[in-house]
Amino acid sequence: MIKVENIKYPMILDGGLSNVLEDFGCNLDHALWSANLIVQEPDMIVKAHLAYMRAGAKCITTSSYQATIEGFERIGLTKSESRAMMLRSVELAKEARSIFLQDRPHEEPIYLAASIGPYGAFLADGSEYKGLYDISDESLKAFHTEKVRILEETDADFLAFETIPSKREIKILAEIISQCKKPCWLSFSCKNESSLNDGNSIIEAVKSIDSTKNLFALGINCTAPIYVSGIIKNILPFIHDKKLIVYPNSGEIYLPETKSWEGLSDPGVFQKMASEWLQSGVDIIGGCCRIGPEHIERLTEL
Repeated sequence: MIKVENIKYPMILDGGLSNVLEDFGCNLDHALWSANLIVQEPDMIVKAHLAYMRAGAKCITTSSYQATIEGFERIGLTKSESRAMMLRSVELAKEARSIFLQDRPHEEPIYLAASIGPYGAFLADGSEYKGLYDISDESLKAFHTEKVRILEETDADFLAFETIPSKREIKILAEIISQCKKPCWLSFSCKNESSLNDGNSIIEAVKSIDSTKNLFALGINCTAPIYVSGIIKNILPFIHDKKLIVYPNSGEIYLPETKSWEGLSDPGVFQKMASEWLQSGVDIIGGCCRIGPEHIERLTEL
């Protein structure tokens, strides 16, 4: 197992997977979003991972964010086939890493993070931006536990619990993470400088999970960059033995009704803001939705 203390920090993550795939001409208008390409166009996922490593990312996240057994079964796969697709998401990342490192024997390590999205990602209705689910705590824990058990069997270095929007889901995931075999990170999604997407306090969320066993990093992702500096200022005093992770979206507005984005993104502005975040104490940095390889390349210049 990887020793997180041996990682070279700050560590640069990749950016959004879906935007790169769309740039490649892939159609993501599907309930499984980019996870559908694990089945339909796996070569495109490899190509997307390669784009980020070539831009300078030292950690790539798998295409499993929206991948679940139930989701694959809905499109006609058997349970065993669905499980195989979950595992395949990590194999595709490994394949991309092998290709990238073929002619780079002295390259720094490239890490793999197995992506685990919130329950709302499975619903595919935008509810991960609200965190309000019609499901019991027991069923929610069972949902996440199944996915974790599958991805823990892989060669992924970390488990990345991403875009977690609610205090309730954070509490349930903390219980699961404390039993994990791999190092984990957890990142919240926030609607402003002080509140999770469900309206609860970011500071209280950090306090509730900071001492969780097996959690090596916590922070935020899929949050508008204009709020990041304020969030860092709010939560850093309450993060004790964890690394601070930040990978915001581009600040563009996602419209679930049309599955489209509204707004613009500037890599130069992102670079300037990222420089401030690093100076404030961020250890792991990258991007989420609509942050692409050109943004990640700018991070390598800092």
